[in-house]
Amino acid sequence: MRIAAPALALALFAAPAAAAPVDARDHDHFWLWAGVEPQPVLRQAHSLYILAGEVTARGGPVRLIGQRAAAPRIRGPEIWLAVRVETLRWPRPVYDQLLATLARWRAAGGRIVGVQIDFDARTRHLADYAAFLAYLRARLPADCRLGITGLLDWSANGDPAGLAALAGVVDEAALQIYQGRRVIPGYERYLATLDRLPLPFRIGILQGGDWTPPPGLTSNRNYRGTIVFLVNPAPPRP
Repeated sequence: MRIAAPALALALFAAPAAAAPVDARDHDHFWLWAGVEPQPVLRQAHSLYILAGEVTARGGPVRLIGQRAAAPRIRGPEIWLAVRVETLRWPRPVYDQLLATLARWRAAGGRIVGVQIDFDARTRHLADYAAFLAYLRARLPADCRLGITGLLDWSANGDPAGLAALAGVVDEAALQIYQGRRVIPGYERYLATLDRLPLPFRIGILQGGDWTPPPGLTSNRNYRGTIVFLVNPAPPRP
């Protein structure tokens, strides 16, 4: 079908622009995970979420395995001590290990402002997760914030009571639109329900991945911005 020039121009104007890959230089909150090399963009960071350890039961009892040889000696940005968690069944030594790590990082001189728990809590079990977090928070120093990562499904299908319980415990949740090193297809439909979240949140995005902010995101009173998950550059092709 042949389209008249004015109609064609209108159609092109109305078509949504293709999403550009995430350029870390456009952001100032970053995750720095194990095995990822520091990048020059870290010099503009306002906040860094640095993986400190992993709580796991693989190969033995539940324990916290450190992921850094030494406490970070970073001056300037706020630093969150991030912990990847596989199980919430923590024995007392794990809490003690976490608190000791937090104290060691603070003694190194950085601005350690909080602990972030990276756990894939099931949408149907948010109330149980909130109970764990409340117990953890009671053991943290009074000036230490508590953050979590979250699943996109929380805003769409999360139990209102469970979400409300989280809101009373955590300072922020980071909802990740990626899994591993891949952006989740169709993440946009989950972001359309963000108004249901009763707690402060950020959107976790992937360096070099797709990110199209949904309409009205910046006007959401609970929206706090983005966190970019940094990745190593792909090796050059031979």
